[in-house]
Amino acid sequence: MTTPFSSLEDFVALPRLSGLVLNREGTRLVTSVATLDPKKTAYQSALWEIDPSGAEPARRLTRSSAGESGAAFLAGGDLLFTSARPDPEDADGEKRPSLWRLPATGGEASLLVTREGGMSGVLTAAEADVVVLTADALAGSTGEEDDAERRKARKDSGVAAILHAGYPVRYWDADLGPDEPRYLAVTDVDGDGRPTLDDLVPSARGGLRNAHAVLSPDGRLLFSSLTVPEELGSQRSVLVRVDLATRELSVLLDDRENDYTPGPVSPDGRYLAVTRDRRTTAELAPQSSLLLLPLDGGEPRQLAADWDRWPSPEAWLPDGSSLVATADDDGGAPVVVIDVATGAVRRVTEDTAAYSDVRVSPDGRTAYAVRSSYLFPAEVVRIDLATGATDRLQNPAERPELPGTLERVESVGQDGQAVKSWLVLPEGASADAPVPALLWIHGGPIGSWNAWTWRWSPWVMAARGYAVLLPDPALSTGYGQHMVDRGWGSWGAAPYTDLMAATDDLVARDDIDGTRVAAMGGSFGGYMANWVAGHTARFAAIVTHASLWALDQFGGTTDAAYYWAREMTPEAMLENSPHSHIGSIDTPMLVIHGDKDYRVPIGEGLRLWYDLLSASKLPANEHGVTPHRFLYFPDENHWILKPQHAKIWYSVVEAFLASNVLGEERELPRELGL
Repeated sequence: MTTPFSSLEDFVALPRLSGLVLNREGTRLVTSVATLDPKKTAYQSALWEIDPSGAEPARRLTRSSAGESGAAFLAGGDLLFTSARPDPEDADGEKRPSLWRLPATGGEASLLVTREGGMSGVLTAAEADVVVLTADALAGSTGEEDDAERRKARKDSGVAAILHAGYPVRYWDADLGPDEPRYLAVTDVDGDGRPTLDDLVPSARGGLRNAHAVLSPDGRLLFSSLTVPEELGSQRSVLVRVDLATRELSVLLDDRENDYTPGPVSPDGRYLAVTRDRRTTAELAPQSSLLLLPLDGGEPRQLAADWDRWPSPEAWLPDGSSLVATADDDGGAPVVVIDVATGAVRRVTEDTAAYSDVRVSPDGRTAYAVRSSYLFPAEVVRIDLATGATDRLQNPAERPELPGTLERVESVGQDGQAVKSWLVLPEGASADAPVPALLWIHGGPIGSWNAWTWRWSPWVMAARGYAVLLPDPALSTGYGQHMVDRGWGSWGAAPYTDLMAATDDLVARDDIDGTRVAAMGGSFGGYMANWVAGHTARFAAIVTHASLWALDQFGGTTDAAYYWAREMTPEAMLENSPHSHIGSIDTPMLVIHGDKDYRVPIGEGLRLWYDLLSASKLPANEHGVTPHRFLYFPDENHWILKPQHAKIWYSVVEAFLASNVLGEERELPRELGL
C-alpha cells in the first residue's frame, strides 16, 4: 500500500497547518499553512481563509517567498500579519519581519510598520483597533531611533560578544542578549501617515522574555506574565497589568509558591482567567490550576477545583457565564465548558483528538478550533457547543491516507495503576504475519502522546512494516495528579516499570514478533531510552535522541538549571542517572544530537558517545569498529526542523533498525557522503 508515508520526499512535503483567528463578526477564519520552499530546504508559511459555514473551499490570502505568519484581526475587520517580504518603497533594503495590513474589502496588503530589529508577535483588541507588538530591542536602547543606531554600530564593528548580569544566558536554541523583548504599542493605526511605536513597559524589559500577554476587549489594558529574578540564579513568573494610556504597571499576583500566566479577559472586562502553575520542589510535582481573578481588586478563586485535570483557558462565552478550555485527558485534549459560578465542568467534544486555538462565535453557540490526533494532522473544525457535534471544515489540505490502523490499549503498572497507550499497526499485521515493533517514549517528561507530530511520526515507521507503541507512563498528563506524582523525582522507577509493563503486553500479542523489538525516545524519552539500555537487554536496538545521560553534568548546563534544581536533589541525580549503568549496556545504540540544543546540551550526547565506545559491553574494538552510531547535526537544535535533515533522521533510524532488528541492510542517504 502506497501512502505519503511510503516516501520521505512525499512525507516532508505534506502541508502543515497551525494557528487560528476569527474576526469580530464570526464570518472569517484564518489559519497558517507551511509548505516546502522551491529548494526543499525550508518551510514557508502562507495565510489561508476557511469558510466558517463549511460551504466554500479554503482560499489562499497571501503569497511571498518570505512567507507570512502572526495573523490577527483588527476590530474593524482588516487582517494584520508579519512578514519579511520587501518594503515596496525600499526594495533593496534589508529584509526583516514587519507588520502588514490586508484590507477586509480585499486588494493588496500594505506595509504598516517596520523597524530595524523586526518583530515576533501581534496582539489586537476585540472591540477597538488597538495593536501591540512583541519585538526585541537592544537592552540599552532608549527608543526606536537609538536602537537602530546601536544595531548598526554593533553590526559594522563585527562584535558578537554579549555581557550578562543575570540568568539564563540561552534558551532552547537561542543565545539570549543583547536583545530583550518589549511590548510596543502601535499608535495612530488609522492615521494618514505611517504609525509609530511606543514602548509600553520600559521598566520591565528584561522580564518579558518568553512572556504571554493578552489585551482587554476594549484595548485599554494589557495583562502579561513577567519574569522576576531570584537568588541563586532562580526566577519566578508573576502576573502584571499595564494601562496603555498611562503606561502604569501593576503587579496583580506574585508569590514564591506559584507561577502565573494570563488567560482571556471576560467580555465585560471584569474578570481575567489565570493559569497558576505550582512551583516544584523535590517533594512537590507540577500542578496546574485555573483561577478567576476579579479585576476590581478582589481575591482570585479557583475554578474546577474538584476536576483532576489541568485546564487551559481558551475563550469566554459572549455572555461571560462560562470559560471554554482544553485539557489533556486520557490520550486526547477535549474542549470543555467551565461554569464560572459553580466551577462545573461539561465536556463538549467526545472524540479522542487534541484541540487547541479555540475561537467562539459572537452568538456563543459555535466554536472553531484546530484539532489533531494520531489519525490525522492539524485541521480546522466547527463545534456545536451545545451538542458537541464536530464537523471538519473545508481545509487547505485533505487528510493523508494512513498505512495502517490505530488502537487504544491498556496495561497495568506494578502498583496497579492503569497505563494507557496508542498502538499503531501496519497494514497486514496478524497472527499469521507478526510484525516487528518499536517502543516510543515521549519527552517532557510532563506531557502525553495525544496529538499528531511531524518530528516523530509513527506512520513513517508503520509504512516500513513496524508496529509502534506510544505509552503514557508515570509523569504523563491527562490521567490525574497521581499519575504525575508517581514519577516525580524518581524517573528510573515508575516511569521505567510502566514502560516495561506496556512492552510486556505488546510482545504478548500474536500480531507482534516479540523477538524483534526496539526502543526509541527523545529528550526525556531519550533519557528513558538510556535508562532502559542500562537495565534490560530485551531490546534489539535503542535510539536515543537529544537525551540526558549524566544528570550531575546536565543539571548546571541546561538552559533552565533553576527548574532542574527544584526537582532533583544530589542524591536523586545519582540514583536516577543513566550514566551510572554504562557497564551494563549491551544493546546497539544510535545516539542523535544537535549542536544548537541548549535544553539538553551537546555535552550529554558527546559523553554518552564516548562512554559507549569506552565502557559499555559493546565497546569499539582495536580498529575502532563499533555497533553503535552517532548522528550529529551541527546546525539543528532540540528538534530536527529542516526538511532535508528530517529525511536524514528517518533514513538513518530506519537503516539502524533494519540492521539490528531485522538483520537487513539499508542504503544510507548519499548526502551523508559515506
